[in-house]
Amino acid sequence: MRETTLEEDFLRGIWRENPVLIQMLGLCPALAVTNNVENSLAMGLATLFVLCGSSLLVSMGKRFIPGEIRISVYILIIATFVTVADLCLEALVPDIHKALGAFIALIVVNCMILGRQEAFASRRPVGRSLVDALGTGVGFSIALVMLGAVREVLGSGSFLGVPLFGPSYEPWVVMILPAGGFLTLGALLLGLAWWQEEGPGRGPAAGAKADDGKTR
Repeated sequence: MRETTLEEDFLRGIWRENPVLIQMLGLCPALAVTNNVENSLAMGLATLFVLCGSSLLVSMGKRFIPGEIRISVYILIIATFVTVADLCLEALVPDIHKALGAFIALIVVNCMILGRQEAFASRRPVGRSLVDALGTGVGFSIALVMLGAVREVLGSGSFLGVPLFGPSYEPWVVMILPAGGFLTLGALLLGLAWWQEEGPGRGPAAGAKADDGKTR
């Protein structure tokens, strides 16, 4: 099997294997805290920090972690970085920390993070593990910010707290409720599926052109 490059390791988590939009991982925070951009960005950055820190430590110490207890060790490492992220958020942005609530602690059981430790960090060198963690974390953050932006604009008529529409705008209150998370995620997944099937260079027309080129 061909060894992937660092660029491929980084871009894989952003697009081809995006944890939220492709793999459907980490949906608990993706649906629960993305009612505005600030919360989405804070959760994304906290998860990115935990993912990078745990991947770095697991990759560095993989030779010293017994296989029989590796999952427990991974969870302990992840929990350590989650505690650091939790305390930093509480000290720096207490309002956002209060809004995120228990979902910060729930980063510990985010299967996306544990999965990257088991599937990649524990089997690859430190540099590649860190690049993979960066790509996956950035991809996760992008997905959360996309969800948060749509929900905040439609549900509150603002972006990052700045009003976008006049006083006559009637906010779609459902978008900042839990149901709005499901609706927004469903719409994004539908749009992504359409783009993959019918986007530029895709779909029946593209296939017909390719076949026509082969016959010539």
